[in-house]
Amino acid sequence: MRKHDDLVYDVGLHRGEDTDFYLKKGFRVVAFEADPDLVKGCHQAFAEQLATGQLTVVEGAIVEPTDRTHVTFYKNETVTVWGTTDPRWLERNERMGSRSRPIEVKVVDFGACLERYGMPHYLKIDIEGQDRVCLETLAAFDCRPDFVSMESDKLSPDAIRSEISTFEALGYDRFQTIQQVSVPQQKMPKPSREGLNVDHDFPLGASGLFGRDLPGRWQSAAEITRRYRWIMVGYRVFGNDSFMRRNRFTRPIWRSLERLTGRSIPGWYDTHAKHSSVS
Repeated sequence: MRKHDDLVYDVGLHRGEDTDFYLKKGFRVVAFEADPDLVKGCHQAFAEQLATGQLTVVEGAIVEPTDRTHVTFYKNETVTVWGTTDPRWLERNERMGSRSRPIEVKVVDFGACLERYGMPHYLKIDIEGQDRVCLETLAAFDCRPDFVSMESDKLSPDAIRSEISTFEALGYDRFQTIQQVSVPQQKMPKPSREGLNVDHDFPLGASGLFGRDLPGRWQSAAEITRRYRWIMVGYRVFGNDSFMRRNRFTRPIWRSLERLTGRSIPGWYDTHAKHSSVS
């Protein structure tokens, strides 16, 4: 299989916050989305790019290998980005007071899509509860994306170590962790090392800069694992299931800290990985 330097995969299209950026940068984009209403909106928003072939939208849910052609997708009716096929994430969303509605959607074979559309230069993954499926699918191929990003696990240090080990087994040896709440403050590097020079403002929820344009220092697996140990402390104290968030007496303290600091606490993080073949 050949890797395409002008190709980006947006796994978790949502409303096209990231795809819009990649298209502006001149990349061809293959985008994946399970929520049919979000797909419809993106077909309207990106009609021109779909017509020219710069954008391809694959509708359906990426899940662990299965013989089924359809799967239950829990369409979140209050926080659309929280749609998921994972019952654990559904339970988390319900604890957070967010309602979902089950619908049936097509199963997407991610490996077959790689065969059909080619290996991308950059693979962005953000599908609630199934990110690892995409990452592990890469093991079946003899070439890999130059750069991959995925939302980090919030549950345990062991899960983070497992994610980093999976990246290493695939040949990724340098990492950055990006606090996603800070993405709207990112500035476009000029000249850009990834695609065209463009002016762009990132909305909240966007994945932001990627690859050679990331502003931080690339770290080793050991360094990024140590970094995540401190991030996990924040998740335990202030995360969705923490005492601080669940208790009605301590919840105002958390909210006051967010107002004082002007940022989300603890926020959420993406792990960016660079392949060893990239200088």
